Amino acid sequence: MGEERGQQTVNKRIHGTGDIGYEVDRGDDRLVLAAHSAFLSFSCHLFIQNPSFQSALLPGSSTGKHRERRMDQTLLPKEEKRWVLTWDAFVEELRRVSCLAAPMVVVSVTLYLLQVVSVIMAGHLSELSLSGVSMATSFTNVTGFSLLGGFSGGLETLCGQTYGAGQYKKFGSYTYCAIISLIVISIPVSVIWTFMDRLLIAVGIDSEISAVACKYAIWLVPALFAFAVLQPLLRYFQTQSLIYPILVSTCAALCFHIPLCWALVYKWELGNIGGALSIGVSYWLNVIFLVLYMVFSSSCEKTRGLYWDDIFSSINKFFRFAFPSAVMICLEWWIYELVILLSGLLPDPKLQTSVLSICLATTTLHYYVQYGIGAAGSTRISNELGAGNPQAAQAVVQVVLIMSLVEVVAVSLILFCRHIFGYAFSSEKRVVDYVDELAPLMCLSIIMEGLQAVLSGHANAINPEENKEKGKQ
Repeated sequence: MGEERGQQTVNKRIHGTGDIGYEVDRGDDRLVLAAHSAFLSFSCHLFIQNPSFQSALLPGSSTGKHRERRMDQTLLPKEEKRWVLTWDAFVEELRRVSCLAAPMVVVSVTLYLLQVVSVIMAGHLSELSLSGVSMATSFTNVTGFSLLGGFSGGLETLCGQTYGAGQYKKFGSYTYCAIISLIVISIPVSVIWTFMDRLLIAVGIDSEISAVACKYAIWLVPALFAFAVLQPLLRYFQTQSLIYPILVSTCAALCFHIPLCWALVYKWELGNIGGALSIGVSYWLNVIFLVLYMVFSSSCEKTRGLYWDDIFSSINKFFRFAFPSAVMICLEWWIYELVILLSGLLPDPKLQTSVLSICLATTTLHYYVQYGIGAAGSTRISNELGAGNPQAAQAVVQVVLIMSLVEVVAVSLILFCRHIFGYAFSSEKRVVDYVDELAPLMCLSIIMEGLQAVLSGHANAINPEENKEKGKQ
């Protein structure tokens, strides 16, 4: 009976750590125990002979402490690290931004002075000439130059971040795509300029002023197509931090423009037409210089490649970012250019148009100073974001805003205390006196428009959609 019990097999379920178990026979218990004893003796032998096993398993060892630390880190809540800009980092970023901002300010102001010089030359011909050229400058800025400049602003996002990410093939394709697109846009704009006199008369502008403005705008058409090529080239060099080529080219163009404009207006007696022609010649001279540098310079070797398939495939993406930039830039220009156009409806249109054009020309000149600072900040921000350094981009924002505040306050104080700049545009006493009365409002405009120009540069540098795509990759 006992032997039968001993021989009888009884199934016994042994549970593990989970819900899964396994069954063994009572007759095989001895084999299982023998195997278990052999496994324990082998484990003890490894533990004694290998110190690495001891350090990994003992709590007091270095590896054991490391494991305890890792367990504590997983159990305890993580502390959020707050990033703070140190003084050394601020000074270093201030140096970098200043090296870009100072040349960009000169470039921006120099390009704007090309039109201002022509307005000044024409303004000393007669009061009607000043009013007509000022009206034409406002109209062409609103309908043409601001539109092209706004569309090219999309390159600050695309080219800036692609260069920071090292995607040089896309960088060049975006630039060529912008040049082709802006040339196409310039065609309907030039048609509108030829009928400027009819449009101005239709809204109630004086017929004499409208005729002078239309004649000036027609001869400004060559400058429009040059501007369509020049703006993408400027963004091409700017986003690579190649500031000195565009600095030299723009300064050379201005130095050539001043004597050329004087000769065309006064010596060869072309009048207003000479001022418009000189702008076109200076723009094309600038374009030729930059193209030659781009083709023959080794610094542009990686980014000047021409890939037609990528160029046409980039058109959709270019306009997706260029269109919001164009709307933003155009609204900035239209706000105060519209004031000049409406000044033609005032009781004394010649005086009012001349005075407002002087005030707005001064504020616009300062605007380009802030625009240069914002362009430098835009370059640094887009490059850092493209390289995946958001904290460095945050430091750039803080540095540029401080620079902008210091500059606008200093300039507004100077203009508020000095009232002689009206003589630079006109020699008539009543025009200069009227400009003095508008000086306080002009100082307020300088402060607000300066900050807005810098913040616009920051907005152009940021591309959330691009950042999301890079994060997925």
